[in-house]
Amino acid sequence: MAAIASFLGRRLIKSVFILFAIVVINFMLVRAAPGDPAMVMAGEAGAADQQYVEQLREQFGLNRPIHEQLGIYLADVATGDLGYSYRQQRPVWDLIGERLPPTLVLTGFAFVLALTAGVLLGTLAAMRAGTWSDSAITVLALLSYATPIYWVGLMLILLFSVQLGWLPAFGYETVGGGYEGWDRVTDIGAHLILPVVTLGLFYMAVYARLTRASILEVRDMDFVKTARAKGLTEARIVFRHVLRNAILPVITFAGIQAGHLIGGSILIETVFAWPGIGRLAFDAVLQRDYQVLLGIFFVTSVMVIVFNIVTDLVYSLVDPRIEVA
Repeated sequence: MAAIASFLGRRLIKSVFILFAIVVINFMLVRAAPGDPAMVMAGEAGAADQQYVEQLREQFGLNRPIHEQLGIYLADVATGDLGYSYRQQRPVWDLIGERLPPTLVLTGFAFVLALTAGVLLGTLAAMRAGTWSDSAITVLALLSYATPIYWVGLMLILLFSVQLGWLPAFGYETVGGGYEGWDRVTDIGAHLILPVVTLGLFYMAVYARLTRASILEVRDMDFVKTARAKGLTEARIVFRHVLRNAILPVITFAGIQAGHLIGGSILIETVFAWPGIGRLAFDAVLQRDYQVLLGIFFVTSVMVIVFNIVTDLVYSLVDPRIEVA
């Protein structure tokens, strides 16, 4: 426990400096992007005269030098304040708090599906290398990885929603359905199937290929031959010895991809009209809503850092030879 506490303490200190650098870089990149939020808001209000634009710039501090804006933003972030949305006239935390749970539900189920199916298919392909099942899994993985994710989503909508009518095509839940309790959970689950499968297929292909390559590298090592000589069953050898040693590269990649799923959900949320943080980021870019965009970058950066720390801890659980210290 002392080693884990020491490890977490060091990682948290490093994470603070990393997060500070990320916040500064994101702020400068967003401010360097073309477009003026004041002009966008003035245009939406139907009053694009210069005096009104200057009033908006002064109201939101956009007329100050860039270093002053950065200093104010860093001070606010340090106190947990992500600012105020120019466009929606609401605190950024409120907007993210509404949109983050649907994204976590979507990406969480997609991650579990991709990792579970990918590892199982990769293990099956490796154990039957050179057979028709290995070739079928390899072709499926290549097709899933190479096919544009938006095209897969649209094809699934056409098949299961338009043609067969089995599943809803868009949204988080039925509008005006008024479902409660288990009925609401079932309704959300039905809306969740198509986007989860669409997002999960892409990452499943990566995990399948990575698992197959890693197992092929491990399965002929001396400790595996020793296990076979002891008379252990093939299933026990695979899951107890081979997979446990071959899974570390998959865990590494999964830890990286877990954070990237949040960003990768933008396209899925747009195709399926999913009210998540990815769609919020897309709208913020179109509306030049800097504060919302920076808030989303901050939250997703924190999540990526957390996922990486958790990945390091999982290493020691999967392989006791790796010490967190």
